Amino acid sequence: MMGSMMNPNLEVRDLKNRLARYRQIKLSVIGRKSGKTISIPGWFVLEGEKLYLLPVQGSDTQWYKNALQNPSIRIEARNAEAEFRAIPIIDAKTVKSVIEKFREKYGAGDVKKYYSKFDVAVVIELANA
Repeated sequence: MMGSMMNPNLEVRDLKNRLARYRQIKLSVIGRKSGKTISIPGWFVLEGEKLYLLPVQGSDTQWYKNALQNPSIRIEARNAEAEFRAIPIIDAKTVKSVIEKFREKYGAGDVKKYYSKFDVAVVIELANA
């Protein structure tokens, strides 16, 4: 794969530039039963070196369950991609602050329309890639 030959810091910088411009990313996790890579589109909030993800069905979301078992997560935004470690957020107060960030970015109406359970979130530290 081409990505593995590139400088990882360059990959992350390239990805961050795209994240600043786009509203949706593709996230890929390893299936906990199949062992295969599963990719889905997702919303995100970028704040400094932190990328926040909010699973649409909270702790029942399949990609979230997969990430708990194998925290390696690949984030792609328009052909820029890099691999990170998914860090689950289960503290209610922190989850609430992530939900607020999503409401600010995407609008409370759309967050309410697409998300059904608000018990967990995920943070990715871009600086530690």
